[in-house]
Amino acid sequence: MTQADLVVVANRLPVDRVVDASGEPSWRRSPGGLVTALEPVMRRADGAWVGWPGQPDIDVEPFEFEGAHLVPVRLSADEVEKYYEGMSNDTFWPLYHDVIAEPRYRRVWWDAYVRVNERFAAAAAEVAADGAEVWVQDYQLQLVPRMLRELRPDLTIGYFHHIPFPAYGLYSQLPWRRQVLEGLLGADVIGFQRVADAGNFARAVRRVLRYATKATGITVPQEDGSTRNALAKAFPISIDAASYIELARRPDIQARAAEIREGLGNPKKILLGVDRLDYTKGIRHRLKAFGELLHDGRVSVEDVTLLQVASPSRERVEAYMQLRDEIELTVGRINGDFDTTGHTAIRYLHQAYPREEMVALFLAADVMLVTALRDGMNLVAKEYVAARVDNRGVLVLSEFAGAADELPSAVRINPHDIDGMKDAIMRAIEMPAAEQGRRMRALRKRVMDYDVARWSRSFLEALDEAKAARRSTSATRGES
Repeated sequence: MTQADLVVVANRLPVDRVVDASGEPSWRRSPGGLVTALEPVMRRADGAWVGWPGQPDIDVEPFEFEGAHLVPVRLSADEVEKYYEGMSNDTFWPLYHDVIAEPRYRRVWWDAYVRVNERFAAAAAEVAADGAEVWVQDYQLQLVPRMLRELRPDLTIGYFHHIPFPAYGLYSQLPWRRQVLEGLLGADVIGFQRVADAGNFARAVRRVLRYATKATGITVPQEDGSTRNALAKAFPISIDAASYIELARRPDIQARAAEIREGLGNPKKILLGVDRLDYTKGIRHRLKAFGELLHDGRVSVEDVTLLQVASPSRERVEAYMQLRDEIELTVGRINGDFDTTGHTAIRYLHQAYPREEMVALFLAADVMLVTALRDGMNLVAKEYVAARVDNRGVLVLSEFAGAADELPSAVRINPHDIDGMKDAIMRAIEMPAAEQGRRMRALRKRVMDYDVARWSRSFLEALDEAKAARRSTSATRGES
């Protein structure tokens, strides 16, 4: 077994399993910011990545892929249903997103969640070298840090939470609130998207566990009567800005952007929404606001088109099936009321697109609408900004998206305030070029200065500091 000095533990491996026409399986790299951020780090450290291969009931031996050692964790179809679709996506996801949808608490789901977390922890413990650093990713694996610490006390453990952490009044609903907090506090460094998320976590720790919390960390009692420090703070995630800039400057992608505008009838303004089809994204609120603008006569279908990309998501979960039906019904009603033979009010695309097409959409759009009701970060907002190499375009951004903390030059909205959203959309549509330029230059500076490489570097530096502190503490105890 390969022993790695850096181990990433995530629900999914950074690759997708594909089968060709002859039935021969192979692997291809997954898209996504996390893979992009960690790939160079993994290569330098000869790292290992522990994760599920993405398909149930398949046994895959550890293998090498593009300089990384990949360790598959097997999940049965029953475990995928209970641990992933159930506990992760029907309990934690709605609870942590302000109970926009009602979370369901089922003991059989929790039991599966514990078993699967134990399996991930065991796989990480086996592949980690002596004194290695392990970085656990996201809410599917909140119990892994403590489990891993019990298996391998020599390790330095980090955890990053990619979604919001709720206020205590909501978090307190969780029947297993103590176990989750204890699981997370197995880590030396616990990262969150926003300062508010780290604060919510610290308050939950004080209320449930009665541990002392300070800006410098949380004092965690140990079984031998000693204590250790767990740092909980914000490390806002970002994107590979340079790759979006490179794509946006390609003549073929710029030509594709012009084609998109022409295909929509060359309206004066194109509004763009790009989201997973999820109830947290505020798509219904966005459609309501746009439909009312058309009804009020503040915009016309000849002049303004809304292009809504909603990529498929969790299609076996009942709440998502209902959401899709509701959105498609709303789109059909608005288009039926306002379409002409030459112009469509809303072009709705329930598909996922490659990055090149997304950049062309960003270049084609005059206004980007990010209307999330609650979002850990929302990287689409940053992708749009990075792609606007012309320093034009307007970002309309929900104050409830994590990106709002970092992008103050956006036009901020409360998506629950439909009248306020309508006014913000009109402001964006009518914004003079000079103001667009001032705002977009400020947004682009932030996104380029704080890219995904800086995110991963800052977290790993905090983990290195925790490792050094652990060694210092061990040495002091040894001397005494």
